[in-house]
Amino acid sequence: MHPTTKIKDLTLVAFDLETSGGYPLDSEICEIAAIKWKDGKIIDEFKTLIKPTKKMSDFIIGIHGITNEMVESSPRIEDKIQEFYNFIHGCAVVAHHSPFDMGFLSIEFEKKAFVAPSTPALCTSLLARRVFPESTNHKLQTLIEFLNIPKNQAHRAYEDTVQCLNVALKIFEKVGWDKTLKDLYDIQGRILTWQNFYMSELKKNPTFKNLIDAVQKDQRVRIIYKAGLIRRDEKVKVHAVVRSPDGDFIFAHTETDPKIKRFYLSKLLESELI
Repeated sequence: MHPTTKIKDLTLVAFDLETSGGYPLDSEICEIAAIKWKDGKIIDEFKTLIKPTKKMSDFIIGIHGITNEMVESSPRIEDKIQEFYNFIHGCAVVAHHSPFDMGFLSIEFEKKAFVAPSTPALCTSLLARRVFPESTNHKLQTLIEFLNIPKNQAHRAYEDTVQCLNVALKIFEKVGWDKTLKDLYDIQGRILTWQNFYMSELKKNPTFKNLIDAVQKDQRVRIIYKAGLIRRDEKVKVHAVVRSPDGDFIFAHTETDPKIKRFYLSKLLESELI
């Protein structure tokens, strides 16, 4: 979709995921929902539970309410990702905290060798911070209350997708329907391109590839990184590799400190699987 397309002319897909944990590579998608909107009305829907390859923890189940029994007969992600990819093709997309969802989906797109969608994503959280700065915070449930949107069941993908769309429409009303897609990118303050969430670019660098392998193989890794003017040499357990518009990083803990910390890849000098 061209950046000069006016908001009123968009074909927009709002979407949301529920997952088995907080970060891709280590965790998996367990539910996808999407709603397609055009000319002021919903024209199509997509929703499915997904069966992860590993059992979900009680902690995660307590967040979204999706049990292992509920997904037992559901399709695997590899059986549904093509359908979702086709559903968003040629559309502008929006999610609340888009980078989270894009990280999970981009990994699944990569596994199927899908070309990254060309239209950058919109994020209702980032947009709302600029358009509704007076809101107490910019969590989805807070914005729903602030904007007087009727509440529904939170933390299920379809219900959160409906509310994401409702918040997006309130944002569009405030900024004006004749504004363009590019105007929305400017308002949210960053371009959220799908390609930047693919892991393939990181894998070209052996130092970063080792980190991805460490998560997937459940191995420890030795890293050398810059901490100010000091070079540190640590053995770490990597819990996640995260691609972020604010800088790619890993979550890891060292042998001497069980507290999980963020290590930015821009500070990383070497790595070695151990």
